[in-house]
Amino acid sequence: MRLAFMGTPEFAVPSLAELIASGHEIVAVYSQPPKPRGRGQKLTPSPVHAFAETMGLPVFTPASMKSPEAIETFQSLEVDAACVVAYGQILKAGVLDAPRLGCFNLHGSLLPRWRGAAPIQRAIMAGDRQTGVQIMRMSEGLDEGAILLSEILDIRVDDTAASLGERMSHIGAALWPRALAAIERGAVEGTEQVGEPTYARKITPAEARIDWSRSAAEVDAHIRGLSPFPGAWFEVPGEDGPVRIKVLMSRVAPDGAGAPGQVLDGGLRIACGEGAVDLLRVQRAGKAAQSAEEMLRGFPLPPGTVLG
Repeated sequence: MRLAFMGTPEFAVPSLAELIASGHEIVAVYSQPPKPRGRGQKLTPSPVHAFAETMGLPVFTPASMKSPEAIETFQSLEVDAACVVAYGQILKAGVLDAPRLGCFNLHGSLLPRWRGAAPIQRAIMAGDRQTGVQIMRMSEGLDEGAILLSEILDIRVDDTAASLGERMSHIGAALWPRALAAIERGAVEGTEQVGEPTYARKITPAEARIDWSRSAAEVDAHIRGLSPFPGAWFEVPGEDGPVRIKVLMSRVAPDGAGAPGQVLDGGLRIACGEGAVDLLRVQRAGKAAQSAEEMLRGFPLPPGTVLG
């Protein structure tokens, strides 16, 4: 088939690789424009953009797919279908109706639960036990289209947004050849979504701060759902003011009780509103990530310290 691919983050790269390996003709790859990154703020292409260039594919990075020029360019490609994976832009009717067979999206949840921008993070943060990847026919509504193919995944007790997203990206990529074969044959109508939708709103920096008054299970889910980015964090007093520390990995402790946020032992077992959590991997501002044990050697937090 003659395809356009639209995606931006690392999560989308396995899907593009799978479509190339399946023998489809990728006539255009769309991705978000390069962004300034690093200390030098050098313009850096997205993971999908960079991968597409290594494969010799033409890349388009319009600032907005709503502009008449972007829509006209897309329509001129005359593709059979568009495959969309975490592109990051809303597509209007002029784009959705342009491919001969339609536009299709790989979404990282079991719709209608967690429609929107951050389904993987929100599922972990909410304590969900299962999630999934689904290919859906796109409509103008936010993740409201009919479901063509699904794969269910268990969320493990030690999953972070990064580890779960990595698994989902490969399982989801493997759905594309089956979905496109069925679409081309006209052998799939899709199943309408059933149930009350929930929305995975974009993660904001303000909500990343850890609320120790919550239960240990909730704190642990919050930490893992925000790891590695933006990273759940707390503050402690330092010589030159508050020191922010991100927590990249945790687990619910088998025991422990105290005032919420209180350090309970010589490690980093922290009391919560109910129960306690062990902080396993942390990162001080301006420092590399390290184990809790490594950090405590140079930055002690003695028992009784209360984290903010």
